[in-house]
Amino acid sequence: MRAPSRRLTVRAAAGLVALAGVTACTAGSPSDGASSVAASTPVATAAGPTVVPVPATSSSSPVAVRGEIGDVRELATGLDVPWGLAFLPDGRALVTQRGKGSIVAVEARGAGPATVSEISGPGAATIRTATAARGEGGLLGIAVRPDADGTERVFVYVTTDRDNEVLSARLDGAMLGETTVVLAGIPKGSNHDGGRLAFGPDGYLYVTTGDTGDRALAQAPASLGGKILRVTADGAPAPGNPTAGSPVWSLGHRNVQGIGWAADGRMFASEFGQDTWDELNVIVPGGNYGWPLVEGDAGTAGDGFIRPVATWATDDASPSGLAVTTEGVYLAALRGERLWRVPLLPGAVGTPGALLVGTYGRLRNVAVAPDGSLWVLTGNTDGRGNVRAGDDRLLRVAIV
Repeated sequence: MRAPSRRLTVRAAAGLVALAGVTACTAGSPSDGASSVAASTPVATAAGPTVVPVPATSSSSPVAVRGEIGDVRELATGLDVPWGLAFLPDGRALVTQRGKGSIVAVEARGAGPATVSEISGPGAATIRTATAARGEGGLLGIAVRPDADGTERVFVYVTTDRDNEVLSARLDGAMLGETTVVLAGIPKGSNHDGGRLAFGPDGYLYVTTGDTGDRALAQAPASLGGKILRVTADGAPAPGNPTAGSPVWSLGHRNVQGIGWAADGRMFASEFGQDTWDELNVIVPGGNYGWPLVEGDAGTAGDGFIRPVATWATDDASPSGLAVTTEGVYLAALRGERLWRVPLLPGAVGTPGALLVGTYGRLRNVAVAPDGSLWVLTGNTDGRGNVRAGDDRLLRVAIV
């Protein structure tokens, strides 16, 4: 049963997203797809966990760019259902391949093609064996945390035969050591498995989960489904979470697959809608984002749900990975086959604009590289795209 279709009456989290002089500074325009930006009406806070907005600071001032595509370079081709993307301190990028359950390292030096090599070792073998790639599940997100001894600890989100789990292992060069289960018991399904991992500015690990098609999970406080979780590197609920002893940071999510932070502390998340509206949200601790009771911006001012700061028709977006730069939030769109740019304004966002429309097909993920460029993964080999010669690809995209 599809969620009700409603017109937009967009509101924003109190003190976080009041619009001030919304401007469009992108190569794309609203004609590139239906999208909307939130107006400045505050929303009431529901009873329950206290919502603590992150105030905008002077660091939120946008960088002056035209928001246009500059140079695009193919770094790697022939990737098999790539999904997660994370950078190592030495500049290499780790890419997960969802169906194979494997991780490859991509090293770009100079102007030639990048070097692609598979990560090996006992941890890689364990992850490959544990991966149950059915439906939208498999080896999904990846995050990296440098350790004091000069090695890195790699975290991955894996769909197993039982559940979705977060595993970690030490990476030494191209060798992944024995794995440790960081977090288990995340509900799994044939779709809506969430799966993004990222370390926040506070040093804690954030984990996005989906409702797995069981909508009630998103509003159930005791379930790990339909949530954004915040845990320590060892999987314990992080100090300062809205409910002591719980890993839940926010709830009421359908399927979040992109998270990132602006310099002023705002946490952004991209969320798949059902049949009507996809969302870009500003995440606040304890916030309830309404699914399955609302989709997009709907409901009433007194319901306590936090409204998205931007929405898109699902045909124009279906946003997966997300990256935040000093000047914008970038969302990789699958069904929309484009890269959406949402300009960052002090304490607000501007009008979305579409880039790379139809050029490379479905886009699965986007990340900010150490040199400031965007690295973009295409997503055409996932069974839903039109596979082109060379798919799937890892692209280096310069924004000017």
